[in-house]
Amino acid sequence: MREVDWVVLIATLLFITIYGIAKNINNQTAESYVVGNRDMKWWAICISIMTTQASAVTFISTPGQGFEDGMRFVQFYFGLPIAMIVLSVFFVPLYYKMRVSTAYEFLETRFDLKTRTVTSLLFLTQRAMGAGLTIYAPAIVLSVLLGWDLKWTIVALSILTISYTTFGGYKAVAQTQQFQMLVIFLGLFLTFIILLNSLPDGIGLSQSLAIAGQTGKMNLVDFKVDFSDRYNFWSGVIGGFFLFMSYFGTDQSQVGRYLSGASLRESRLGLLFNGILKIPMQFFILLLGVLVFVFYIYNKPPIHFNPVNISIVEKSEEAPQWNKLKDEYNFLFYERQREYNNVLEHPEAKSEKIQSIEKTLGLMRSNADSLIKKVDPNLDTNDKDYVFISYVLSYLPVGMVGLLIAVIFSSSMSSKASELNALASTTVVDLYKRSIRRNKDDKHYLRATKFATVLWGLLAMAFAMFCSLFENLIQAVNIVGSLFYGAVLGVFAVAFFFKKIGGTAVFWAAILSEVVILTLYLLGEKGIINIAFLWYNLIGCVLVIILGIILQGLIPNKKL
Repeated sequence: MREVDWVVLIATLLFITIYGIAKNINNQTAESYVVGNRDMKWWAICISIMTTQASAVTFISTPGQGFEDGMRFVQFYFGLPIAMIVLSVFFVPLYYKMRVSTAYEFLETRFDLKTRTVTSLLFLTQRAMGAGLTIYAPAIVLSVLLGWDLKWTIVALSILTISYTTFGGYKAVAQTQQFQMLVIFLGLFLTFIILLNSLPDGIGLSQSLAIAGQTGKMNLVDFKVDFSDRYNFWSGVIGGFFLFMSYFGTDQSQVGRYLSGASLRESRLGLLFNGILKIPMQFFILLLGVLVFVFYIYNKPPIHFNPVNISIVEKSEEAPQWNKLKDEYNFLFYERQREYNNVLEHPEAKSEKIQSIEKTLGLMRSNADSLIKKVDPNLDTNDKDYVFISYVLSYLPVGMVGLLIAVIFSSSMSSKASELNALASTTVVDLYKRSIRRNKDDKHYLRATKFATVLWGLLAMAFAMFCSLFENLIQAVNIVGSLFYGAVLGVFAVAFFFKKIGGTAVFWAAILSEVVILTLYLLGEKGIINIAFLWYNLIGCVLVIILGIILQGLIPNKKL
């Protein structure tokens, strides 16, 4: 990066941090620190919800998904609008009626303390892991591409976020998210314009979509029923519905966003507009990845996008074989370009040659991955997460690079801030205040919540330093959530819709369900079974309900 990029990046991050601290450091109570003054408008709630979910992983990894697999990942969000409607009708009114600060307070009223506690612990476990991934995701990619030290990158991101979240509480998180969303959309929109303008004359948006369509990258919907396929219509609508019901209905990092609404109407509108806007937003980000694919038809792409892996191979004994493979890859570049241009000139003709060339290029990339593994079996060859940021650093003009890096940092800070606020809130409200230190004054609980914020921030930072990159970053975040969300949603589903099931039954049902889900995941990792992670949300939820009904039949004298 050049000096201008550094100025843009540092100025943006410092403004966010100082603004968050300065606006909200005074006149705090324990409740306002957790949910603000309950005066937020629907549009602010919507922005807060969207920026909490749209972490740095979204802007690093999703374009890579579009580059590699096309637009099919958008199916992941098909269940979101339905989930927002169900939550607005059933969950939000009851939360408002009880005036809770966390979602888990409701469970003690409906069931008992142990059910509230175990559900809180399930949330804290998965959200702490998620917070670590939220900070690790941008840190590892930026450290590789910019040559920064990974641990210091994690420390810098963590300290900035912990600072304004600890001093400012909920309102600092919510108000800085509005500025962060502006930075994010400005950066993405300008990148879209630059991408289109950098294509050859005569290649506009419609031509780009036609080119991408030749390789199936514009295939949005797949109706095939396949439980091992992560992204199809059915996994998106059904599995996605249960995932988003869990995330937005029971995860305090999201529930806390709309509990701060000025009224029930404002909170409902915030959720519903999130359901309306989220799919177009993800479509746009995926489209950026597709346009990067088209861009690299007319500009030589690297055979592998992780520069650290390339450097290691080029210094090894396999360097001659690597260079030979690169030469063959570059030779096909011109032939590939000619075939795509031919298709544009004759749109009625489908080029089988394109399919053949893309298949050959794919085999070459696989051979490159094999060479990398041969040099060092511990190296990660999945380079999807490096595609978009590699384009940004190589081709965007001065100033824009700093802005896009600021987008990644801002989105990471935004998500982590919400997560830390939720982790601290749940720790103090549902565990510390309820079971450890009762009947203390407001200042005591305010200090405890700030201390918990710092503690969780440091734990997330430590987890980020020791977790390893696996698969694709956006999948990693969703897999972690899916391992726990199903059981938590099952508890809430029983609470809302199965009035005859009591606390003891649902408590053990949740524990048994979680054991089953973790077992299924481990069996999947060993290749014994193959169930796409989105289905864990449905399986976990249904298991809690079924086991709850069975167990309640065995303990009829327990509290209903």
